[in-house]
Amino acid sequence: MSLNITNIKTSSDGAWQGDNPLNSAFPLLILQTILVLFITRSLAFLLRPLRQPRVIAEILGGILLGPSALGRNKQIFHLVFPSWSTPILESVASIGLLFFLFLVGLELDLASIRQSSRRAFCIALAGISLPFLFAAAVSFILRRSGFDDEVPYGQLLLFLGVSLSITAFPVLARILAELKLLTTQVGQTAMAAAAFNDVVAWILLALAVALAGPSGPSSGPLVSVWILASGLGFVAFMLVVVRRVMEWIAKKCSSPAPERAFADEAYICLTLAGVMASGFMTDLIGIHAIFGAFVFGLTIPKGGEFAGRVMKRIEDFVTGLLLPLYFASSGLKTDVAKIQGAEAWGLLAVVISTACAGKILGTFAVAMMCMMPARESLALGVLMNTKGLVELIVLNIGREKKVLNDEMFAILVLMALFTTFMTTPTVMAIYKPSQTTRRRSHELQDTSQPELRILACIHSSRNVPSLINLIDATTSAAAKPTLHLFAIHLVELTDRSSSIMMVQRARRNGLPFINCFTIPGTRRAASSPNNYQIAASFESYCHASRVTVHHSTAISALHSMHEDICHVAEDKRASVIILPFHKQWTMSSGRGCGGEGDGNDDEGVENVGNGWRVVNRRVLETATCSVAVFVDRGFSGGGLDSPEEAAAKKVCVLFFGGADDREALKIGCGMAENPAVSLTVIRFLGDSCDESDEAVLSEAKVNLAAEDEYIEKKVAAKKVVEELVSIVRGKGFQLVVVGRNGAKIGDMEEHQADNPELGTVGDILLASTATGTSLLVIQHHDGKEMKGKESVGECSV
Repeated sequence: MSLNITNIKTSSDGAWQGDNPLNSAFPLLILQTILVLFITRSLAFLLRPLRQPRVIAEILGGILLGPSALGRNKQIFHLVFPSWSTPILESVASIGLLFFLFLVGLELDLASIRQSSRRAFCIALAGISLPFLFAAAVSFILRRSGFDDEVPYGQLLLFLGVSLSITAFPVLARILAELKLLTTQVGQTAMAAAAFNDVVAWILLALAVALAGPSGPSSGPLVSVWILASGLGFVAFMLVVVRRVMEWIAKKCSSPAPERAFADEAYICLTLAGVMASGFMTDLIGIHAIFGAFVFGLTIPKGGEFAGRVMKRIEDFVTGLLLPLYFASSGLKTDVAKIQGAEAWGLLAVVISTACAGKILGTFAVAMMCMMPARESLALGVLMNTKGLVELIVLNIGREKKVLNDEMFAILVLMALFTTFMTTPTVMAIYKPSQTTRRRSHELQDTSQPELRILACIHSSRNVPSLINLIDATTSAAAKPTLHLFAIHLVELTDRSSSIMMVQRARRNGLPFINCFTIPGTRRAASSPNNYQIAASFESYCHASRVTVHHSTAISALHSMHEDICHVAEDKRASVIILPFHKQWTMSSGRGCGGEGDGNDDEGVENVGNGWRVVNRRVLETATCSVAVFVDRGFSGGGLDSPEEAAAKKVCVLFFGGADDREALKIGCGMAENPAVSLTVIRFLGDSCDESDEAVLSEAKVNLAAEDEYIEKKVAAKKVVEELVSIVRGKGFQLVVVGRNGAKIGDMEEHQADNPELGTVGDILLASTATGTSLLVIQHHDGKEMKGKESVGECSV
């Protein structure tokens, strides 16, 4: 049945009226979108074990949907992707591309690029210059091989030069984070050089588009000059005038005025309209619309809350839904079958070789001249060879401008795919800084260390008051001068653009971590308003006490976050890791923070994500020191140093037997040295007793103060759980300290734990205690099993 494309409707009348929805624009677009998302997400899941960025899956998905795979079945291909639907699909994809380039401009901080070291500038310059020289050689080969002679040599050279010299900044940032290299010398240099490379690439692309743009009766050298002059005028206007307007808007959105909510909505809508208007202006000039969106993104201030708020509004919709459509539309133009014959495949090998050689050799040579080690220089060259979406944009524009034919387009797409795919495994093979760092940490582990060193992890600023209260309760005034608290703000790295902004601002991820401040009065490095509050809170704590605090931010994917935590614990020689539970409680009524009550207080529970629960479990499995899981249910109220709160701080240690319970008892006895803490030790008697348990209990009885309490209970086997819950509820404890893998007595053995990371006792108390009682669950680690078995705690990439 032939379809008259002049009668295409937006929506169909439905199958019941004999109308085929696939002959209407909107239902077909929905089907195409679902198919694209399914293919790309499935490929991303399959490639995840190989640590490949999602852009690889999206490029592959686009190629599979095009004539290279699905298109070989003409009937199915014309059913799902008929020729009349191509302009519709490309228009929707172009909207997504427009806003994505706006996000890319929002990610790039021109101030940080200006502050880049001379080394990064020289490396970026070499990574652009040598590929351009190689592009000249490739262009000459293309001419000799019979490539389209109608394309001017200058245009071909520019497009090939940009495609060979470009470095995909967003893709590179995610690869560096995945490999834990962001705070290494290689990572820092690569980020700075890639940012500079990105800006230069866009300038060269605009130049290439301007030169390739004129095609018609009005074409000529003078038209290209006018396009370039107008483009320069547009950029100057945006960076001088519009930039100041956006700074004023950002300040207005950061003010605490009552009408701020309405103003925020209006200004964000104005910003989104500005993206469209900027794209329209550059398209009117004769440069591609995406260039205007990119420049508009550069004008928005990177500090403050406004940039982050704009990103949150659009990034998921753009990167998750619209951008994959652009890869699909690119894939529909990519036909690998166009590469035919030995000469064509030889040309592909030449392009890939020159692309890799130009970037890697140029970067390697300059990095060696800058006195970087050979392995680091080589890894830096491979990292700078990363391609991505920007590469596809360049190639698509070159195809639209008739500079690249179908065969050359397919060759360059495969080149981008190959160079990006090889980045991660090649860097992992030649450069592993984590192994060196870990060996150094093991060497240092044997040295005597009189200080108490605690590694505490936090999810947000809400965890800080409770953590500080817990640290105060755990240490006496005499021990505070020797206490080193390493506080890590855990931030999930995702494919969102906001994650890349956090990476740029914080630059405190990877191996090893770098402190934002170590003692009161040192510099403060906040990556966001939330991180600023965290840093400010810990700095205030430094001034108020004699505890030395080292604050840092970890930005990693959740599946590898435990590696960061484990490595820092080894590197800093921490004796215990404190992990926040994956649920947070907020008390809205009743007695507040653990005083006497009827158990009917109204608690709100917020689940920060099951991914964090998996992180906690992996740390418990792989940590080479003791681990404590802190369940905060109102322990942040008040201060331990105030006399009014001193009597209310009631801490309980539940003892059943075993190494974990002995460690919990030692921590409890340490708390008892604090005059602001009242300790109660409750021992549940079982059928057997261990000599180690008896020795620890005997020492605890001697050291307990007169106001502390020691209780022994013999409970019927069928009523252990009931008695346990009754004691904790009735006494009104604010903190209960238990061992994770303590001995099980009576009906405790029948309990099926919903939260294995808390152990049997912790899970019982969490499920049955409806009060504001917080829990500290201890897992002991003496380090003996690590001798000769270093792989258990290995956190190397």
